[in-house]
Amino acid sequence: MSTARIIDGKAVGARLRGQVAERVAALGFRPGLRVVRVGEDPASGVYVRNKDRAAAEAGFDSATIHLPAETTEAALLAQIAALNADPAVDGILVQLPLPQQIDTNTVIAAVDPAKDVDGFHPVNAGKLAAGQAGLVPCTPRGVMHLLADAGATLRGARALVLGRSQIVGRPMAQLLLSADCTVTVAHSRTRDLAAECRRAEILVAAVGRSEMVRGDWIGEGAIVIDVGINRGADGKLRGDVAYAEALPRAAAITPVPGGVGPMTIACLLENTLDAALARRGISG
Repeated sequence: MSTARIIDGKAVGARLRGQVAERVAALGFRPGLRVVRVGEDPASGVYVRNKDRAAAEAGFDSATIHLPAETTEAALLAQIAALNADPAVDGILVQLPLPQQIDTNTVIAAVDPAKDVDGFHPVNAGKLAAGQAGLVPCTPRGVMHLLADAGATLRGARALVLGRSQIVGRPMAQLLLSADCTVTVAHSRTRDLAAECRRAEILVAAVGRSEMVRGDWIGEGAIVIDVGINRGADGKLRGDVAYAEALPRAAAITPVPGGVGPMTIACLLENTLDAALARRGISG
């Protein structure tokens, strides 16, 4: 029985970060990245520290602005306005989730689209939907790198995106459409989800439900990208796909952890470099 090739996101992410660092070293300036964190969410704290370290290693001018949990929406918007106006800042990332008193959509819309390195602003979402150049959400951009590393033939391939979030599912579908895939978006209301999954040659799972996709849902020879990160009662991280069951059926698969996760930070750096070059009218 054959076993799927493991797509090593750590290796692909490290290679991409190295390429970004080489490009930055050849510039006459350091791209400026500012991460805004509000409150003390533990997962956000770990993630922000990892971002800071990766940005520093790549030669960025990077800093985190850490605001207290009781920060008002008005105060956060004022901070974003100052960063929008700062010529030294090329990329702004507001770490989610935000405290209850702050409306996430209002904050996302306040970031200058040219500095929106998360790719969440409605202007960038619209550009992606229209097939125009813009800043793309980091996780879907990372998935495209992983598919390239896996040697996926995208043109004409049947791709299924499981999940329809603004952060992953919807932009992921748009990127796959732009790569000439035939794309289906499935979700909690999809009838016979297992059958939809079995038809897919490329399956991107991003629903946030531990091991929901069983092995017999995977079509023989499919490429499986598992975006899910779910912590079980035993403390272990698991994806949205039942990994051990999928191994004998898939041609290639990402593990959790060590698959998509490392790509998100690598693509944040790539987005920040792209934003810095675009703001200066420099072709990438």
